[in-house]
Amino acid sequence: MGDSNTLSEQKSSGAIQKYLSFSLGNEEYAVPLLGVREVIAIPDITPVPHTPPHFLGMMNLRGQVISVIDLRLKFNIKAEKTAETSVIIFDLATSALGVVINSVNSVLPLDSANIAPRPEIQSYKSTEYITGVSKHDNKLILLLDINKALSIEEHVAISKVMAKTAA
Repeated sequence: MGDSNTLSEQKSSGAIQKYLSFSLGNEEYAVPLLGVREVIAIPDITPVPHTPPHFLGMMNLRGQVISVIDLRLKFNIKAEKTAETSVIIFDLATSALGVVINSVNSVLPLDSANIAPRPEIQSYKSTEYITGVSKHDNKLILLLDINKALSIEEHVAISKVMAKTAA
């Protein structure tokens, strides 16, 4: 009996990935921990004119200027600022991004065998940034790809800048 447990542990051990889970409103989301640099309290943010409402502006983190977006506004989730409201700093390929969330919940070790593929979602907006769904403690957790969410935002911001330049 001990051998079968060892075998199943060996099979799943290579597929376990750690995720940082956080709340947006009443829902729980998670991102791969490897892309997270740090979590900080909400800093002073300098607004940038002519940007989407969820683009809060820029912040200075130890000499590095970082763009900050509010996922709650992007996902149209009503949530108020509390003492637990935080900013997750992500290291992206060419820069860093700050993302405002309601609260950080925990680091979850998720087995890829327990992650369901992204469900088909009927939406007028792209949901490609949802990479899968996992169940943890009887709750569904949406797994996000911040790079894909950022790509959408960059496209919108570039379109607006180009439209203003042409005008």
